[in-house]
Amino acid sequence: MSSESAAQSADTGRVLSVRRSFLAMMGLCFVTMMVAVDQTVVGTALPTIVAELNGFELYAWVATAYLLTSVITIPIFGRLGDYYGRKPFVVTSIVLFIFSSALCGMADTMQQLVLARALQGIGGGMLVGTAFACVPDLFTDTHVRLRWQVLLSAAFGIANAFGPSLGGFLTQFLGWRSVFYVNLPIGILSLYFVWRFLPHMRQVQRQKIRLDWQGAVLIALGLGSVQVFVEFLPVYGASGYMVLLGVLAVASFVALIYWEKHCPEPLLPMEMFRNKSLAALFCLSLFTGFIMFALLFYLPLLLQGGFGLTPQEVGLMITPLVVFITIGSIANSRIVVRLSVPNRILYLGFGLLAMACLGLVFSHKATSPLLVVLYMMMAGLGLGFIMSNLTVFAQESAGRAFLGISTALLQSVRLIGGMIGLAVVGTLVGHHYAGSVRQSVPEGKNTSWRALLEDPQVLVSQSVHNDFLNNMRALGLQGEAFIETARLSLVSAVHLGLLVTMAIALLALVWVYRVPVIRFSRSATLVKVSTAQSPDRGES
Repeated sequence: MSSESAAQSADTGRVLSVRRSFLAMMGLCFVTMMVAVDQTVVGTALPTIVAELNGFELYAWVATAYLLTSVITIPIFGRLGDYYGRKPFVVTSIVLFIFSSALCGMADTMQQLVLARALQGIGGGMLVGTAFACVPDLFTDTHVRLRWQVLLSAAFGIANAFGPSLGGFLTQFLGWRSVFYVNLPIGILSLYFVWRFLPHMRQVQRQKIRLDWQGAVLIALGLGSVQVFVEFLPVYGASGYMVLLGVLAVASFVALIYWEKHCPEPLLPMEMFRNKSLAALFCLSLFTGFIMFALLFYLPLLLQGGFGLTPQEVGLMITPLVVFITIGSIANSRIVVRLSVPNRILYLGFGLLAMACLGLVFSHKATSPLLVVLYMMMAGLGLGFIMSNLTVFAQESAGRAFLGISTALLQSVRLIGGMIGLAVVGTLVGHHYAGSVRQSVPEGKNTSWRALLEDPQVLVSQSVHNDFLNNMRALGLQGEAFIETARLSLVSAVHLGLLVTMAIALLALVWVYRVPVIRFSRSATLVKVSTAQSPDRGES
């Protein structure tokens, strides 16, 4: 970086010119749109996907396979980005995300889809671990960063505005495979802007490092064991295999803590967890992930399977939730810098989430759609007030040395929360629904229609639904009454999951008190910019 550019960084809080900063941010905006669209369209299409591929038992795994591999790769590439710069990893992750999205669209079985989603999660983890840490590299002043971050919030909002509706439209008229292929054009755009305009930036002092692969393996063992344990414990109970799996998970985390304390270059620096601000923010990120993913993936099941809406109608109903995440983020960027105690806005965010979950618990098929939309807006606004603040607060607390790993770990912990939330809520919904159907529907003498109803695909797949009704008519029975009973059972099951989600929101509301008061800095930190790959050298 030239002395003029260094002076510009100190004076303006950004390391590039306005034009170059805007074009670099455009690349990150398209990355944000790709990830956001993927999350929203898949959640909307998931009931239809599961019904067509006949795999409700793997419903949660379509999401958790992505989350599990993301959680493992985020800290690895967050740390590598600190050492080697982030641009090479951002470019690689975009290519991998595009390729795996195409594989998802070509899947013929649920097992293939889950594996493709796991590969997509690796690309997503690389993106989250490196792309979002580029923003504080580009804008060293917190106030300047918050203003430029509005571009990312706007991109997130645009994607979320049409994501659920697009997912519903594509699923209903072009088939569910198209919801994965939509990532391809967005990914190509993001690849162009990132390759062309994002500079290769790293810390001034480049170090020779040895990547902590032992720590990465222990993280994978621990998180993988926890995920499988939560998924299969209700099925197998306290069997010997489950006990061994639980012991493996605990032993992996104990070994991880011991290793990271003694490793000269740890993947997860333990001193970060001794920072009271970071420790509290990591916990809040865990709670946020639990709440957000439970809402995004189980509200579509409630609306389509429980209320009987079409995929397109579900997309329209979910849209206010994701749009108001962006509205909340944009409003937050104006509000939080004016608060003497920025932490207070977190109370508002988690309070809105708790009230929205409570309202959704009391929502039924006869509830006014406008009231349901209001609850969606409240939930989205709450998440908007929370997510961007957690990131900025963590960056303020971590300092330059741990900027990348703290940002990556915050996102990783949020995904862990989402993984746990999907597993816990999914287990509750599945078992409560099946148990309720067994209690409410009589067993047939010569045919097991109750077993057919225990699989919710009869509520979301039109072909399975029609086949069931035809079979019931052939037996001289009114299948519509059984279908309605199953819908009521599913509504009750999802309401139970939402009650647990509300409890987590209330716990987070109390936990905000543990976050020390955050003070925004106005200092600019010098970073090294490698212009070898930057075609616009005169401006960097």
